[in-house]
Amino acid sequence: MAVTITEDLKGNSYPGRGIVAGRTPSGEYAVFAYFIMGRSTNSRNRIFVEEGEGIRTQAFDPSKLEDPSLIIYAPVRVLGADTIVTNGDQTDTVYEGLQKGLTFEQSLRSREFEPDGPNFTPRISAILHVEDGTYDYALSILKSSDGDPSSCRRFTYAYENPRNGEGHFIHTYQHDGNPLPSFSGEPVSLQIPESLDTFTQEIWDALDPENKVSLYVRYIRIADGTYESRMKNVHEA
Repeated sequence: MAVTITEDLKGNSYPGRGIVAGRTPSGEYAVFAYFIMGRSTNSRNRIFVEEGEGIRTQAFDPSKLEDPSLIIYAPVRVLGADTIVTNGDQTDTVYEGLQKGLTFEQSLRSREFEPDGPNFTPRISAILHVEDGTYDYALSILKSSDGDPSSCRRFTYAYENPRNGEGHFIHTYQHDGNPLPSFSGEPVSLQIPESLDTFTQEIWDALDPENKVSLYVRYIRIADGTYESRMKNVHEA
């Protein structure tokens, strides 16, 4: 049964980074959302900025940037009818793989969870395909085997002709902790509002105010591929 993102995140101070993909109740729009959170000064020192048809992360205060390797990347890129959304530089891996004729899942075979032990943060990814009035999407998570860095578990969830008013939500961590526990189980079934502004505000309000950093939401008209987006940053550029 689909729940609201407010219900799902209630009492969860740190789901980490999250991706939602789905469809509006009218069936008119494909939807995705991506958010980032942070506990450290380095992680919190970020904003989203638009770049072409996608976005990238950027240090809000460059003088405070420490290690950019896992926090500076392009979360959203568009290639033809495909929109790629991820929590790391595997966005580029998928983009380049699609250009070579690989599938979403095949492209991610060359990647695994992030090398940030003891957390070994999962790599979460999504692809939305909108073409000729049709729409489908898939979500992926690459995670360590219960914190064991010698073993990678790969899960892909594909949603063909997704139902109106429903989406799916995946995030990096189950909740706060030390080390941070990886997301487990299938993506959460979410209710998707018809309004872009409503959904943007709903997600933003559901995220812990101490840890949230940035949010990006896009509604893509399935009939013709045109889109409208919203972006929120705790630090405004």
